[in-house]
Amino acid sequence: MKPQAFIFIGRSGCGKGTQVKLLMEILAQKDPSLESLYVQTGQEFRQFIQGETFTQKKSKEIYDAGGLQPEFLTVDMWGRVLIEKYKGDQHLIFDGTPRKLHEAGALHSCFGFYGFDKPWVINIDISNAESKKRLLARKRFDDTEEEITKRLEWYETDVEPALGYYDGNPKYTFLKISGERSVEEIHADIVKRLGLV
Repeated sequence: MKPQAFIFIGRSGCGKGTQVKLLMEILAQKDPSLESLYVQTGQEFRQFIQGETFTQKKSKEIYDAGGLQPEFLTVDMWGRVLIEKYKGDQHLIFDGTPRKLHEAGALHSCFGFYGFDKPWVINIDISNAESKKRLLARKRFDDTEEEITKRLEWYETDVEPALGYYDGNPKYTFLKISGERSVEEIHADIVKRLGLV
């Protein structure tokens, strides 16, 4: 099996992380010799804002206010993971990236650099109401009603244009997956549409 690249995009609470882990299990079964590099931009930021530099403190202010980080920092988050950890023979799986249109262009340049042909874009689609319900139920410290509302607003103003970059783009295979089903149903749909069954 040839290494492939996957981008998971969807509103907060859509279950991207869960579906990534399930996909990684399937990929490992299909070809145990191929590892997957899982790039979680949100996790990278959560670690980054623990630091004491001026930039880290500024970034923490944005994070605490529920804002969207500037593109240059976001690109640095996933760019450093690739530079430090990508070995050249792994699947690449992105979760939480891109969140803005310009970032989609920057991410596109990495696929050409590493020789990935036609990455998969998996859009797990849930409504605003479903996203809010799931986020409030998981009771994470940053999941207040106010923060959730902000995140859903910037999803529409910033992330959706990035989705538009991929939908209909001949250099990508764009899959819109209904996310308001059981974890098992969503996983089965993704695996089927990726041709992994």
